[in-house]
Amino acid sequence: MRQKSATHIRSFPRILSVVIAAGILAGDQITKAVVTHFITARTVISVIPHFFNLIYAENAGAAFSLFSASPAPWKTALLIAVRSVLLAVMIVLIWRSRRMRWAMGIGFSLIMGGALSNLIDCVRHGRVIDFLDVYYRSYHWPTFNLADSAIVVGAGLVVVQMLMSE
Repeated sequence: MRQKSATHIRSFPRILSVVIAAGILAGDQITKAVVTHFITARTVISVIPHFFNLIYAENAGAAFSLFSASPAPWKTALLIAVRSVLLAVMIVLIWRSRRMRWAMGIGFSLIMGGALSNLIDCVRHGRVIDFLDVYYRSYHWPTFNLADSAIVVGAGLVVVQMLMSE
């Protein structure tokens, strides 16, 4: 039996990137469909009182409702273009990387799945459904969804991996 050297790093399989991204895409689309079906615009479902609610919100802007109040008629087209370019860059990075570390691979996969799901919503509806409402007293974090969570966690993994790399 052959031992691996301490310096050998097993690369992240590309197929696993596809599986993780597809899981995030499916999970996000399913949760948004459930929220759209069961929660109306004025309904607040308290999950953890004074901390976490489920609500229905539409975001016509970028992440965390950035630019959502902008009346610019070209906003949606610009957001679709930017999301498409970023998604294409992510796919190219994954495809070209022959030896990607696990944290980097998982991070890129989470970002790719979340970005693809939000892009699909933006193309189909011109907006994204958000439903996770985290707050403390009068401070509310911008409402978000599973795709946003995957993007943030994925970006965190990528940053940590970059900082820890030799």
